[in-house]
Amino acid sequence: MSEAPSKPKPKISASRRLFLKTKLLKKAMTMLENEKQFKKDERERILAERVPDLQISGLSLQDLQNLCKQLHQKIDVVDEERYDIALKVTKNDKEIQDLSQKIFELKGKMKRPNLRRVRVSADAMLGALLGSKVKESVDFKANLKTVKKEEEKKEEVTDWRKNVDAMSGMEGRKKLFNAGQ
Repeated sequence: MSEAPSKPKPKISASRRLFLKTKLLKKAMTMLENEKQFKKDERERILAERVPDLQISGLSLQDLQNLCKQLHQKIDVVDEERYDIALKVTKNDKEIQDLSQKIFELKGKMKRPNLRRVRVSADAMLGALLGSKVKESVDFKANLKTVKKEEEKKEEVTDWRKNVDAMSGMEGRKKLFNAGQ
């Protein structure tokens, strides 16, 4: 007697698995919150380092104008850098798009050429598929069912004017009404 292979029992119970899953999710949530807090602190530290607080109290009008000019110059430099980086990004995006298009073409998604219809007999088709092994011819039409066509009923062709004359007037309408019932 051979027994059907059964599924091996899991080594841990379902409740233990659920407990471990919830514990993992809680740990992941705390790690995610810690990472967000770390990024926020890092951002504040870098901003404080790069952009010092402005001390404008006690400055004369000339000093304030000089400070504004310096800030405008820094803004221009940063704006130029941002523009250069944006150009590099668009150039890289275009390059990535071109390369992905080349990969798509190399995978074989090319346009197929139009194929010509070729008439091949059943024997030639079998010969092409099976090689020279098949020497006897096969008659595929021999096993087909034959269907007799019903002969179409031919109606007499009559003069249409006689039919119109017969249907005109109350007599014709009465015939049509009686025929419908």
